[in-house]
Amino acid sequence: MSPSDAHAITADELRQIIERYETLEAEKREIAEQMKEVMAEAKGRGYDTRVLRKVIALRRRKPDEIAEEEAVLEVYKQALGMG
Repeated sequence: MSPSDAHAITADELRQIIERYETLEAEKREIAEQMKEVMAEAKGRGYDTRVLRKVIALRRRKPDEIAEEEAVLEVYKQALGMG
């Protein structure tokens, strides 16, 4: 195999990698648009999308992490006379 053959193979492989990445980027944009549409639909039905996003974020977390954060939040609120 000559050096130019190795270069051609590397260039083909590199092109494939870049094209795969670009395809994934396009799919990511499509999914982001669909997510916006879901939130717009939820808002149109009267849901608070800011709260929905918080609920979605909470669902990703472990229950222990949530409980610990809520406990600390409660301590801080009481210290500030907000509880």
